Amino acid sequence: MDQPGAVLSMWDANWTRRLLGLALAIACAAPLVIGAALTPSPRGHGTHEALGLPRCGFLLAFGRPCMTCGMTTAVTQASHGRFVAAFRTQPAGALVAIVLASGVWFGLHAAATGMSLKPGFDALTRPRVLWIAGAVVLAAWVYKIAVFE
Repeated sequence: MDQPGAVLSMWDANWTRRLLGLALAIACAAPLVIGAALTPSPRGHGTHEALGLPRCGFLLAFGRPCMTCGMTTAVTQASHGRFVAAFRTQPAGALVAIVLASGVWFGLHAAATGMSLKPGFDALTRPRVLWIAGAVVLAAWVYKIAVFE
């Protein structure tokens, strides 16, 4: 027979997982909602300036885009449903938008079911996944430099 404390402990863990899922959903939805409220820069970079952030210092100093140039613009375009434009602007930024949207759904699922997010986080933080993500960001940076006007 279960002890009363064990039932309370199980209930607490379930609600903790639900709240963490809700927090994940909100954290992932926030950039998408902000992106939906912004107008993407036609230059392919600089959308973040509408949030009061400064221009890219790397771009100003070297005349070439930095590794994250165009990511806000790509997320904004994806938030507006313009996925092809998002990939053309900054492929890694478009993938970030997809990851954020997936995070919203996984977070909502965890919030509804009490599912643990740990296996997903463990899978995403494996060295192979991190190396692949780094390679994608570098490849997207090379692409951004190549198409920069």
